[in-house]
Amino acid sequence: MPLFFLLSAAHPAEQAYFASVTPARLPLFPLPLVLFPGAKLPLHIFEQRYRCMLADCLSGSRQFGIVCRQDGRPDHALSPGTVGCVAQIETCETLPDGRANITVTGGDRFALERIVMTGEPYLVGDLAPYTDLAEPGALLGDLARDSYTLFARVATAARAIADDSSTPIDLPSDPAQLAFTIASLVELDLDARQALLRSRSPAARLRDILSLLEPAAPALEHRAAVHARARTNGHGSHTA
Repeated sequence: MPLFFLLSAAHPAEQAYFASVTPARLPLFPLPLVLFPGAKLPLHIFEQRYRCMLADCLSGSRQFGIVCRQDGRPDHALSPGTVGCVAQIETCETLPDGRANITVTGGDRFALERIVMTGEPYLVGDLAPYTDLAEPGALLGDLARDSYTLFARVATAARAIADDSSTPIDLPSDPAQLAFTIASLVELDLDARQALLRSRSPAARLRDILSLLEPAAPALEHRAAVHARARTNGHGSHTA
């Protein structure tokens, strides 16, 4: 699988994990995407029902739940047990015509228990906390160390290919958060993203990330070397 970096991803300082206690009930925003804990996401709000949702959120907890919806499926088809992520509204720019641009940060994961009929034009769900299983710290430490090393190689090569001289990305020290952060910075298909969000095993998440990074690192490093040679236009330094 080719690996592409989302070079426009938010700066790590803006990706601090929003640690929340999952509320029992929240408005729901079904979207054809996956929000990961700690990831920052820009959204454009234009439908009237979600303008109403945004107004209610801004006057309250500034939180709603994002759940992944495949294109073509109706919103109300969400199944009990669907795993989503709490979105914390960080910024909101209201436009003159009533639309809005917002940024959210991913908080806790949740499992949808049921859709609640509230009379609001948007969906509301009862949510249950969705947490990781306990795993040995030594195992997680080894997997995290390998992930840091491979990500550094891949990120360095990707930045070289893009001629990107911005500040390198910092990764979280928490092994349970690490795979989510890396996944938010690379392109994965929707099913893979949802599977990662649904995983309750930090070790399994890190193994999945390693399986993605391991073949990508040498391929990207080769492309970076070719790119560097091309930039010299054949006039780089040579030794006799």
